Amino acid sequence: MTADTANQENASRDRIEQTILSAAEQVFSQHGYRGASLQAIADQAKLPKANILYYMGSKQALYVRLLNRMMSRWNAVLEDITAESDPGQVLSDFIRTKMVLGQRYPEGSKLFAAEILAGAPFLKEYLSGELKEWVTSRAAIIRQWSQQGKMDDVDPRWLIFLIWSATQHYTEYSAQISGILGEEVLSDADLASICEFLEHVILKGCGIARTPPVAHAYL
Repeated sequence: MTADTANQENASRDRIEQTILSAAEQVFSQHGYRGASLQAIADQAKLPKANILYYMGSKQALYVRLLNRMMSRWNAVLEDITAESDPGQVLSDFIRTKMVLGQRYPEGSKLFAAEILAGAPFLKEYLSGELKEWVTSRAAIIRQWSQQGKMDDVDPRWLIFLIWSATQHYTEYSAQISGILGEEVLSDADLASICEFLEHVILKGCGIARTPPVAHAYL
């Protein structure tokens, strides 16, 4: 097999896996884990059921992969932070990224929330292992920022939890927000205003001076 052939096969596999994941995200979010079937996912993806099993292994493996992918998307902005990073910029980017991803992938966000509300039966190992280690490592860097006088001495774990929950609210409680605001979908202006508000409250609460806001394209 030549390098070009291998690259083409890898690209084809990636496309098929992304098609399956997108279809599964919709089916799981509509029907939950118990109500979803591999046949329904195959129908949504317009692929044979055998392909779902070949690429994903099982319904549970596919479900867990979806949930892990959602968390990876949310937390990517904090992956490369260091003690030298600017906490105001990092936290602002974290807030805005979470808001954008919640609007772009609402099914995934709601799927993750449903799993947690059910007691995380398929994520307990991930939550107490990989994610716990990730939060601990990010918290250690945030504590360094406090020691350097870049921000107040707040508990980094509560800060991360706050940003997760405050941003996810606008996806998971979208029906409530739509009813109160009288808008079916949040506009770019709404999203910009929400992000400005969250940045103001969270950064000020952490004793961080805000830099001038930068224009963002949200969707």
